Amino acid sequence: MDVMDVMGRTLPNRGETVDKPKVVLGVSGGIAAYKACELLRRLTETGHDVRVVPTDSALHFVGSATWSALSGNPVSTEVWDDVHEVPHVRIGQHADLVVVAPATADMLAKAAHGLADDLLTNTLLTARCPVVFAPAMHTEMWEHPATQENVATLRRRGAVVIEPAVGRLTGVDTGKGRLPDPTEIYAVCRRVLARGVTEPDLTGRHVVVSAGGTREPLDPVRFLGNRSSGKQGYALARTAAARGARVTLVAANTGLPDPAGVDVVPVGTAVQLREAVLKAAADADAVVMAAAVADFRPAAYAEGKIKKKDGKDPDPIVLVRNPDILAEISADRARPAQVVVGFAAETDDVLANGREKLRRKGCDLLVVNEVGERRTFGSEENEAVVLGADGSETPVPHGPKEALAEIVWDLVVERLK
Repeated sequence: MDVMDVMGRTLPNRGETVDKPKVVLGVSGGIAAYKACELLRRLTETGHDVRVVPTDSALHFVGSATWSALSGNPVSTEVWDDVHEVPHVRIGQHADLVVVAPATADMLAKAAHGLADDLLTNTLLTARCPVVFAPAMHTEMWEHPATQENVATLRRRGAVVIEPAVGRLTGVDTGKGRLPDPTEIYAVCRRVLARGVTEPDLTGRHVVVSAGGTREPLDPVRFLGNRSSGKQGYALARTAAARGARVTLVAANTGLPDPAGVDVVPVGTAVQLREAVLKAAADADAVVMAAAVADFRPAAYAEGKIKKKDGKDPDPIVLVRNPDILAEISADRARPAQVVVGFAAETDDVLANGREKLRRKGCDLLVVNEVGERRTFGSEENEAVVLGADGSETPVPHGPKEALAEIVWDLVVERLK
C-alpha cells in the first residue's frame, strides 16, 4: 500500500528517494522565539526539510546551535556567509513555504516595505512560494495603525498573516498579541502547503463558522445535548484561515484548542449561539453553520438539582422550540451577497431529507452527511454530499474533515465571485 506525505505525494519504498517539502522557518527577535522550536520539531518530524533563518535579535533568545541541531541544517543570519552559494537568493527561490514565527512588529514593517538588511528579509523578497506570518507582540503594538496597515499590505500581496492569540503576554500584561500555539501554526502551514498556491483566495473576506454542540440545561447538573465534537467546524475555521480569511469561530462546548489566527467566541446554548452568530455575521461574507444546534430546550429550568423520588416516576420534561438560526440568517442576510452554508446530520433517507431541508432553510449550500453513534461524531474523518440551491450535488468521499472543509470553501469562493 502506498504511503502519502502531508502534501498528498506517494512516499518512496525502501531504497528510493523523494524530495522533501522545503520550508524556511524565519524567526524574529521576540520572547516567543522559544516556541518556534516546537514548530520546527513538528515540521521536521513530518518529513519537511527545514532551513531556519533567524534574525540577530532572535539569537538573543535561542542560539544558532539549537536551531542547527533541531533542523539538521546550517544556520546563518548574514548574507555574507557562504557567499559563493548566494544564500540571500537561493534560500527563498528553492522554498515550498516560508513561515515567520514569531513575526515582530519590526519584521512585519520590513516585509511590508521591502527592506532587505539581513538574510531573512532578503529571503522574503526572493520567495515565490506561499508565505505565512505568525505575529507576536504587545497588544498596543499589534493595534497600532502602522502595524495594521503593514498587515493589510502583506495580505493584499497574498501573504497569510495569522491573527495573534489572546492571552498572557510578557510580564503581567494580557491581551491580543500572543503567538498562537505552535501546533495550530503547524496546522495552518500544513494546509497552505497542501494547497500549493501563492494567492490565498479568501484574503480580505470575513467568514463566520459555528462548531460543536449546544447544551440546554435542565438543572444545575443536567442538560440536553448531542454528540457533536466540533472537529468539522474547527477544520473549516483552520482551512479558512490558511486561505487568508478573517475567521470568527462560534464554538459551543468543544474543549478543543483555539485554531491559530481565529477569533473564538465560546457559547453554551442555542440562544447564546444565535446571538453570537448574528453579531458576527453583520459584516461577514460567508456564514457556515457547522454546529449541531439543539432543536428544543426545556420549557423550565430547575434552580436546584431534580431529585429522584422513591416509588415515583419523574415529572415529564416539557420542551419548547429553539430559534432556527440557519433559516433566520438565510432569510434575513446582513449583506446582499452573503453566502450561507448549513449542515444536515441525517440517520435515514439522507439525500431526500437533505434536499427538503435545503429548500426549507433557504441557504445556498447544505452539507449532508449520515451520522450515528459510531459515524462522523468525534471522528477525524467525514463523508458527505454538498447540495446547492442551484441544483448542484458535490459528493465528498470518505476522508479527513479538512478535505471536506477545502471543498466547502471552494464552493463558497465560487459563489462569492
